[in-house]
Amino acid sequence: MNIQEYFARISYNKSHKDADLQTLTDIFQHHIQAIPFENLSMHCGEPIELDLQSTYNKIVRKNRGGWCLESNHLLFWALQELGYDTCILGGNSYEPAERAYTAEMNHILLKVVIKGDSYIVDAGFGGAYQSWQPLMLISGKDQPQTPGIFRFMEDNGTWFFEKVKRKHYIPEQSVPSTDTPELGNIRKIYTFTLEPRHIDDFQELNTYLQVSPDNILRKKSICSLQTTEGLYALVGWTFTEMKYNYMDDMDVVQITTLTDEEVEKTLKDKFNIVLENKLVPVNVRGLPPNLVDTLQF
Repeated sequence: MNIQEYFARISYNKSHKDADLQTLTDIFQHHIQAIPFENLSMHCGEPIELDLQSTYNKIVRKNRGGWCLESNHLLFWALQELGYDTCILGGNSYEPAERAYTAEMNHILLKVVIKGDSYIVDAGFGGAYQSWQPLMLISGKDQPQTPGIFRFMEDNGTWFFEKVKRKHYIPEQSVPSTDTPELGNIRKIYTFTLEPRHIDDFQELNTYLQVSPDNILRKKSICSLQTTEGLYALVGWTFTEMKYNYMDDMDVVQITTLTDEEVEKTLKDKFNIVLENKLVPVNVRGLPPNLVDTLQF
């Protein structure tokens, strides 16, 4: 594994001699705009191995993406190589359909400490709830970014990560929509604690996500990528392009239904992915139909 090869993969060519916040932000943004959040392997008959060399080969050398366990693990390695004080944390994501957080840890994120200040760095949440900059770990403070306003709340050692909802303008609809408006204007994302974790703590989760029939990642083939203006998302045969801040407090959303042939072409043209094995697109109906919750993986 080589840090320069990783930099080439994310098209990063700036200075990295200082392990400071600006460098972290630059690398993070290049990472999320080059490496898709995707679970295509499990819909191509490919096992996902949770070891660093396998993840590096897949994402850096084969030009693929990965889910949170892969993308954040690779970023963790890169930040360590650059001298950052970083550790892995575990999170429990919010399930809108259940209106509750998962009982078991099912997400990986990173904490980075710079000059005594702690930041949360998470390149693996995908969709419309992906932050674009590191977030200062402070309770109760609004942190506005291009995708929206993010916030942490802390209660007795447990941290809650949330985002203020925005309206979405879909040209085919006459009235702008808001994700689950009856639940208020805050979208819960996940909880976590500051207990340091090791990647081996997630091996059982990695296996479970690939075999559990009730898991949303089994029910939907997903590929999403942050762009300079918003994001692309391919869920089953549905391609969505979202542009942030189309108008004040509103994002514009374009939705297209693709054929099998168009799915393959879209993966190449929009996500720069060429699969080695044939993809079987999946999008089981009956799951949350709301656009933003469909884009939250």
